[in-house]
Amino acid sequence: MPGWAKGLLITLGIVVVLVVGVIVIGAVYVARNKSAWQAKGREVVAQGKDFGINTDNQGCVDESILRYKKGPGFVSAMSATLFMRGCFEISRPTPGFCDNVPIGEMMEMQEWRDAQCKRYDLANDRNCKSQLFMPVAMFCGEQKRKPN
Repeated sequence: MPGWAKGLLITLGIVVVLVVGVIVIGAVYVARNKSAWQAKGREVVAQGKDFGINTDNQGCVDESILRYKKGPGFVSAMSATLFMRGCFEISRPTPGFCDNVPIGEMMEMQEWRDAQCKRYDLANDRNCKSQLFMPVAMFCGEQKRKPN
């Protein structure tokens, strides 16, 4: 076997071992932290419900965005969406809240989310465009499907 082939096989073997190692370490990390993450999620939803008692749907969105802006990032976006979902469960209806939320149209939904991010001065925030307004879309979709 030529020397270059041996070198290639050794390199591939090392890469495979490293990839498997990273996957195992990641799985162990997730397994060890899963319960804590679930507990934190339940706590954030409960905070949203507590806040929702004294506000309307729009107040839920405003507070969620305010919380997100204090420390933007992926984890903060997840926390803000959990807070918003909990808040929506309890909050008072805001007249016309869902009127302009497109349901079922992907391109219109993306344009609407982009407009919402711009409205809250988060136009260049990746997490805003991908996550922050999904609870609004889900909530409004549920409201539109409810029988009158």
